[in-house]
Amino acid sequence: MLGYNFAPEPTGIGKYSGEMMDWLAKKGHDCHVVTTYPYYPHWRVQEPYRKNRFWYKTELDSFESKGRLKVSRCPIYVPENPTGMKRMILDATFLLSSFFVLVKSILNKKPDVLIAVVPSFLIGLPLVFLRFLTGAKLVYHVQDMQIEAARDLGMIKSKSLLKALFSVERFIIKRCDVVSTISDAMMERMESKMEKEAYFFPNWVDVEKFHPLPDDVIEETKKIYGFDSADKVVLYSGGIGQKQGLEAILGVAKKMIGDPHTKFIICGSGPYKDVLEREARTMGLSNVHFLPLQDFDRFNAFLNMADLHLVIQKADAADLMLPSKLTTILAVGGVSLITANPGSTLFEVAEKYKMAHLVEAENQQALEFGIEKAIQSPELNQLYRENSRLYAQENLDIRKVMSRFNNDIITSGNQNGQC
Repeated sequence: MLGYNFAPEPTGIGKYSGEMMDWLAKKGHDCHVVTTYPYYPHWRVQEPYRKNRFWYKTELDSFESKGRLKVSRCPIYVPENPTGMKRMILDATFLLSSFFVLVKSILNKKPDVLIAVVPSFLIGLPLVFLRFLTGAKLVYHVQDMQIEAARDLGMIKSKSLLKALFSVERFIIKRCDVVSTISDAMMERMESKMEKEAYFFPNWVDVEKFHPLPDDVIEETKKIYGFDSADKVVLYSGGIGQKQGLEAILGVAKKMIGDPHTKFIICGSGPYKDVLEREARTMGLSNVHFLPLQDFDRFNAFLNMADLHLVIQKADAADLMLPSKLTTILAVGGVSLITANPGSTLFEVAEKYKMAHLVEAENQQALEFGIEKAIQSPELNQLYRENSRLYAQENLDIRKVMSRFNNDIITSGNQNGQC
């Protein structure tokens, strides 16, 4: 597997790539991951890896099964303030530093399957070359439609550059054996670029580790975090970047500052967090609390504590990426308020399965009204809790998702089980 986000990154693509390769290794496959040092969502290489970040490092993890997971970490440029150009430099440095590891890897052991995890979409280029050399099956897994997102969010404005990037992407996907992605809408977009069907490979959740807790445990958790049992906790937890449009939360908090029992939490890390904190202080928002990423062992209780979860995205990004935070929210039976417009994947799924409040994206007034209404709708919220948990159990359980992927893609036509 080639991708620059990997475990132990706690959120986003790195979390899913880490769990995917861990699962495959435990099923008896010999797995080799070529990645870099964990930096997301902080946009800074984390300890204890910082001292090695300018050179290569190899990690070996053995499991009780016959499988073995080898992780090769390569140095890259990590921008503290990621812009469109800086992300392109990040991509270029990773392609360069990882290429030598890839070549050495295939000389030692011929793979059966090559997996590219996008972004970066350019990761497919060296694997196309390795596919030609080895005859291995190439799986191109799209977690984030990088070029469209950069275009729609204004990160790349040059039409000639965008045209060139789309041409490179078409070159890659036409030479892949499998193109997979995480939502119906993203499948449609990828299929419009190629002459074959995309494979549905959604992000998952461990429904045994993330589950609903009884009321007394939830009340105790609120006390631990400094809230009263009567407080209504409105939580955003995840990456804090410009694409989310999180400044809208501050606007709602300002309007509701007179309500002593409604508390807002923005939890996570990212390049936009400092901006939001400064703005909240300027606005005098005593009802907004900023928290760092929570430890895994307390994360289930932390999510259960929230009376309302905010899943906020800008309209242009609604079908270009699916928020990974939503899978764990559904697993704990959380009540969500999602900003999504009709026709988007988020809107259609939430409406079909009746598992979330829906409001128009980038509409401040709709968001304010939606939060106030959600807090005051106990019967509807109970329905959403039950439906969310059921949807996670039936559609997002890691055991079901990975078993299907293993049978359909990894072992289908393979002899040795080398990933």
